[in-house]
Amino acid sequence: MSETQAPETPKKARPLSPHLSIWKWGPAMTVSIVHRATGTALSVGIILFCWWLSAIASGPEAYAVFADLFTYQSGKLNLVGWVVGVGLTLTLFQHMASGTRHLFMDAGDNFELGPNKTTAYMTFGFAILATAAFWAVILLETSNA
Repeated sequence: MSETQAPETPKKARPLSPHLSIWKWGPAMTVSIVHRATGTALSVGIILFCWWLSAIASGPEAYAVFADLFTYQSGKLNLVGWVVGVGLTLTLFQHMASGTRHLFMDAGDNFELGPNKTTAYMTFGFAILATAAFWAVILLETSNA
């Protein structure tokens, strides 16, 4: 061994991370991954929000193009626009609920298995109920107008 080389240190056996096949999918893992996916979807959805704002600012013709795409076209319901709208609403409420859950976990709470699973399921329940309530109010208000 020359003087410039460091002496060899014996390699210690390092613990290996378990392979994905060992882990059982649970609600906590699902909520965590869905939280990331909904964050990505909302960042794409912001493009639609910017389009909506610029359509409002550009005048009635530009807004009519946007509104036709997301509401009615030639007197018919545009299913794609409604699916995107309801999907983004569900995404928003899911991201908000799981973000609140993660906030409590970051504070050191909710690590026990039972409550952790319960709050994971509750995020999905809240998102579905809040989306249904939101669109019920929207549809009731537009039918009364």
